[in-house]
Amino acid sequence: MLYPELFKSLEQVRWNMDTDINWDQYDASKLTLEQAQTIKMNAITEWSALPATEMFLRDNRGDSDFCAFMSIWFFEEQKHSLVLMEYLRRFHPELVPTEEELDKVRFEFDPAPPLETLMLHFCGEIRLNHWYRCASDWHTEPVIKQIYKIISQDEARHGGAYLRYMKKALGEAGDTARAAFAKIGVLMASARRTEKPLHPTNLHVNQSLFPNDTIQSRLPDPDWLERWLDGQINFDIVWEKKVIERILHNMSLLFERTFESVQDLNRYRKEVSQRLAVSDNAVLAAGVVPGAV
Repeated sequence: MLYPELFKSLEQVRWNMDTDINWDQYDASKLTLEQAQTIKMNAITEWSALPATEMFLRDNRGDSDFCAFMSIWFFEEQKHSLVLMEYLRRFHPELVPTEEELDKVRFEFDPAPPLETLMLHFCGEIRLNHWYRCASDWHTEPVIKQIYKIISQDEARHGGAYLRYMKKALGEAGDTARAAFAKIGVLMASARRTEKPLHPTNLHVNQSLFPNDTIQSRLPDPDWLERWLDGQINFDIVWEKKVIERILHNMSLLFERTFESVQDLNRYRKEVSQRLAVSDNAVLAAGVVPGAV
């Protein structure tokens, strides 16, 4: 079980919103209204950890270890939303998200394969770590710069925890887990080829609500994310390359094989998929239904 160790390690580095944020260093002259509005959008986006946690608990009902870890992840992610809202409450109270605005990003996600979802959120943590680091560089107001730096570090630690559960899954599910992780890894490391930013909050998750079934589509300003990334914090190709490199580096560690490009990872995905197909065909030839007890 990973939960006890992860609880202890994350508890040791947990920050306090009252004592670790330098609220007294706020400089109003270094924050524009445009910047403050982006903080509001991020506060609401972080609130979506609530429906994500409900999804994780539902789809991983048989995994008590991982569900216990969700108590940490949920607490820390909601704390991100809370500290951003506290910043607005202190310095731009007119922009504090309303309860109605927060409620709009809480909706049910369709069931999805747990392994693919785990990998998706692992990549999402890597991407958020880089988005927030870039946002910290863009801002000039000292307090929000510090906040984004702190929560970016949380996201990196969450990614590390997810990676531990992925390693555990390899021991339990073998090539099935490898195929799931490689498939999503190829998708999430190919973001430059897509029109929209690839992150769990920007993906469709409820067919009955389509197209209004992404977190971003339910924000007060549904188009803000692309504008924030491309026109404000300038999350350019250099930053995107860093995200891809981190995904590939971690996949190399996970699979104990070097991936220098998305193409390398995709070739590995095909290799694993072929092994699974051969295995399934052998089982069928023996007259056994795959997965049957």
